[in-house]
Amino acid sequence: MQFHHHGYVSGDPRIQPAAGVGLNRPEELPDDVDVLIVGTGPAGMLAAAQLSMFPNVTTRIIERRPGRLAIGQADGIQARSVETFQAFGFAERIIAEAYRITEMAFWKPDPANHANIIRTARAVDDEMGISEFPHLIVNQARVLDYFAEFAANSPTRLKPDYGYDFEGLTVAGEGDYPVTVTLRHTAGPNEGQERIVRAKYVVGADGARSKVRQAIGCTLAGDQANHAWGVMDTLAVTDFPDIRTKCAIQGAEGSILLIPREGGHLFRMYVDLGEVDPNSQHSVRNTTIEQIIAKANAILHPYTLDVRNVAWHSVYEVGHRLTDRFDDVLPAERGTRTPRVFITGDACHTHSAKAGQGMNVSMQDGFNIAWKLGHVLEGRSPESLLTTYSEERQVVAKNLIDFDKEWSTMMAKKPEEFEHPSDLEDFYVQTAEFPAGFMTQYTPSLIVGSTDHQDLATGFPVGKRFKSAPVVRVGDTNPLHLGHHATADGRWRIYVFADPALPGTNSATDMLAEWFANSPESPLAATPAGADPDAWFDLKVIYQQPHTAVDINAVPAVFKPLVGPFKLTDYEKVYATDPKADIFDLRGLDRSGVVVVVRPDQYVANVLPLTATAELGAFFTPLLKAAPTAPRQAVAAAAR
Repeated sequence: MQFHHHGYVSGDPRIQPAAGVGLNRPEELPDDVDVLIVGTGPAGMLAAAQLSMFPNVTTRIIERRPGRLAIGQADGIQARSVETFQAFGFAERIIAEAYRITEMAFWKPDPANHANIIRTARAVDDEMGISEFPHLIVNQARVLDYFAEFAANSPTRLKPDYGYDFEGLTVAGEGDYPVTVTLRHTAGPNEGQERIVRAKYVVGADGARSKVRQAIGCTLAGDQANHAWGVMDTLAVTDFPDIRTKCAIQGAEGSILLIPREGGHLFRMYVDLGEVDPNSQHSVRNTTIEQIIAKANAILHPYTLDVRNVAWHSVYEVGHRLTDRFDDVLPAERGTRTPRVFITGDACHTHSAKAGQGMNVSMQDGFNIAWKLGHVLEGRSPESLLTTYSEERQVVAKNLIDFDKEWSTMMAKKPEEFEHPSDLEDFYVQTAEFPAGFMTQYTPSLIVGSTDHQDLATGFPVGKRFKSAPVVRVGDTNPLHLGHHATADGRWRIYVFADPALPGTNSATDMLAEWFANSPESPLAATPAGADPDAWFDLKVIYQQPHTAVDINAVPAVFKPLVGPFKLTDYEKVYATDPKADIFDLRGLDRSGVVVVVRPDQYVANVLPLTATAELGAFFTPLLKAAPTAPRQAVAAAAR
């Protein structure tokens, strides 16, 4: 965390100085906004938190409830999401209060007595070490609280507007605020009254029954699995020995997925209610909590479950549905206009809850669209950037649904229906990278380059998330993870992994630094006049030598920008290898040097040789809306 560059800070450094629209932010929902987000679920709150970092963008998020969510239905937090929380500054705090999954136990009928269950296997949750972050269980409401705190402490002082229900919208062909949104007050003195808000863009994060989705003519298409589950968050006394361990239990009477919850006492059970008659008019949803508890006890035999309190329960039928598009542009309109309305999360993809994917994938939807809206609205990028949202996230949702169909089908099987007794646990281990959130790989596009130079950085696949690794910061000798320094501030990251030469020797790295500082083709040249030289692009260098061998004064000035009103040197962009865990070896980096470009949402956008300045400049050119807004000399001087 960096502060004091604008003057001494004596209070909480997480509370950033108000700026832009945050200086005189009205408490009441204004008539005109840049972005209106509908729904304060995970996708909506992450999108709002990201957009809160763009001081000149007016973002408001509405919610039909009168206040914050008290009990959330989602609770599984995959490692990819914890990586994202790190960017928003609350990973350590949420880890401290969450339940951490380290193993999963598998229970099956006892061959000697099929009425009883026995433990047959255990699986380590992340045996391959795919992330330095853990797999967590924590109430969705707490995740939303943390995003709300981040947004409220941001320069724009963003807070949810509670008590508004979305009624409908229309999109005009022109005008500064082409989307007209009809809302209705659901609480307060104006309850029941209609309200009109005009917006430049709308993001629908309003769940599986999304009114925003209906307003833009999208429908969820898919199928029902005709299988029902009862789910309950409970406090109970039991002699089941693995009650504080994640378990897949397959008994003679059905199946249970057991998820221990945060706090040491609460746990969640997904209880198999069996096949559902498709003509039953969803009567299974009338199953009582007493019936769910009784079924759980039958499956757990010979163990017993004495439920003392039920915090929440529900009954659901497994279904898998996906929309044909994630924005308001019809297929016949593609290429003729850019989107104005977007849908995220459950509004565009629904599936079972048992793989712990809903909240996690939804948050990445929100991350994806939010930084793109911020860049377009602040004039950094052309509107064509927004077309990449639906292109990227629809593929991810389709892969998720395909995975969840297989996993939920296996969970519903009876033990005798498996070809091999270990099929369920084998599938859990072999597919661990997918539910953890690390299989997403975006294909070449406006914001993803080719894989022509992938051999230079095999551990940073183009299109996949940037996998952090240990380094040592030269200025203060601190060992840390390189990726953990990338905050959710809307900036592109450019990592220069240096050639073998030390700084100040006219090496390839030094020449690249000169290009960054002085070439009109450098992306840094697009930085607005008066802004810090790293305001749009966070440029870092990582040397191959230990930190003791790197002379900080010899490092090119472009890697030590002068920031803030006092033009103070930023020493936190110069790194060296950690001798105990060399990042060049860990991530397959070519020792001749390589540039790795990372998007604001933490996905690798390009990999290039140090000498490929023409390619690097050409990659960024279509992403920058206009020519440099400051004279070339002014940009070069700021970089120096």
